[in-house]
Amino acid sequence: MSLFPYAHATHPQWGPACSLVLAQLRAQMASGAYAASPTLALLYITDHYAAAAQGILEYLQAELPLVTDWSGTVGIGLVSSNVEYWDEPALAVMLLELPPDQYRVFSGVAPLGLAFEAHTALVHADGNTQDLTGLIEEMAERTDAGYVFGGVSSSRAQNVQFAVGGNGNIRGQGAASGVFMGGLSGVAFGAGVGLVSRVTQGCTPVSAVRRVTEVDHNLVLALDGEPALDTMLDDLGVSLDQPREALDVVRATLVGLQQVGGRTGDAATVKRTGNFGDDVVVRHIIGVDPGRRGVAVADQVEVGTDLVFCRRNVQAASADLMRICAEIREELEPQDLSLATATALQEASLDPSLQHASGIAGAVYVSCTGRGGAHFGGPSAEMQLIRRALGDVPLVGFFAGGEIARNHLYGYTGVLTIFLTN
Repeated sequence: MSLFPYAHATHPQWGPACSLVLAQLRAQMASGAYAASPTLALLYITDHYAAAAQGILEYLQAELPLVTDWSGTVGIGLVSSNVEYWDEPALAVMLLELPPDQYRVFSGVAPLGLAFEAHTALVHADGNTQDLTGLIEEMAERTDAGYVFGGVSSSRAQNVQFAVGGNGNIRGQGAASGVFMGGLSGVAFGAGVGLVSRVTQGCTPVSAVRRVTEVDHNLVLALDGEPALDTMLDDLGVSLDQPREALDVVRATLVGLQQVGGRTGDAATVKRTGNFGDDVVVRHIIGVDPGRRGVAVADQVEVGTDLVFCRRNVQAASADLMRICAEIREELEPQDLSLATATALQEASLDPSLQHASGIAGAVYVSCTGRGGAHFGGPSAEMQLIRRALGDVPLVGFFAGGEIARNHLYGYTGVLTIFLTN
C-alpha cells in the first residue's frame, strides 16, 4: 500500500481553496511515491465553508472521478501534517487506496448492512443527535474489534457530514446529495485494513485510584467507603476552612472514570505508569454537596466505578501525546525501537534518524476544540509534536465537539489512528 495523497488549503473563497488542494493531490499522485488510483476520500472543512458543503463536494467529485466514495464532516478547526487551521476558511482532503471489498461508507440514511463484516469504523457524529453515546456503543458492537474512532462535528453553522458511496449515492439513499445532518456517518473497514489507534487524555493523575461505593446519579457520595468530598479534599491537600483556595484547586481538577464492566488492568496501569488507558473517560467536577459530603461530576456514575482525580496542563498534554506516538512507533518498529528509545521519544529527545516511522500510509487525528493552539503552547504546536514523533506522514483531521474511540465518547482528548502500509 502506497502513501495516501493528502492536501490542505485556506482561502476566503472555497473555489480557489479546492483548486489549491487539487493541485497538491495531482502532484503527489504523479510522483510515484503516493497512491495513483485511490477510491475513498476523507474530506474535512471548517464551518466557514459549511454553507457551501454541497458545492465543495460536487466540485471535488467532478475533478476526481476515480474517487467513488466520500466521507467527512465539519469542524471549527482542521488539522493536517504539521499545521492547524483554527477559525479560518479551510479544507483538508486525504485519498485512500484500499481494496474495494474492505470498506463501506454508511450514514443515517443508508446504515451499514449486515452483509459487510466490519472490523472497525471511522465515525462522524452530530452532537445534537439523541442518545449519541448509545449509538456509538451500538456501532462499536457492530464491529468485530469492538472499536470505532472519530469525532463529533463542531460548527457555529450547520453540522454537515459527507457520505457518498459507489456511483455517487449510497445504496438505499435514493437521490440524496451526499451531504447530511444528524446521526452517524463514516466508513467501516474490514479486517484487511491494518489500523493502529491510540487515545491521548493529556491528564496527570493527582490521587490514588478510588472505588465509588455510593452514588446518586452523577453525585458521588462515597469513595472507598468514605465521604467523597472529604476524600477529594484530602487527596488535593485543601480544606473548606480556606474556601477560595479550595475552590481554585477543585476548579482545576477533573476525574478519570473507568466504568463498571470496563477492561481489567487500567486502574493498575494508572498506579504503575501515571497514564490513563483508553477505557478511562475524563469528566469535569461540576459541584460539591457539603450537606451530603458529595462530589458532582459531568456524567452518570455507577457503584464500582474506579475514580482518579487528575489535572490537565500543557506539560501533561504534550507528554501524553508523545507517549502514544512512542507506543505507535514501538508497535510499527518493534525491532528498531527499543523501550529506551521509546522513552527518549516520549521525552522529545529525538535523533533525526528516528523521525520517519515506517509502515504508515496515512493517519487521521481528531482533537478536542479545547486542546488546540495555546493548550500546547502555540499555534499548530499539537501537530508539530506529532510530526516530530512520527515524521512527515499524510494526516488529516479536525477539532471535534467530542472525540470517539473504542465505544466511548470522550472530551478534551486526542484520537490518533494510523493506516498501515501492509
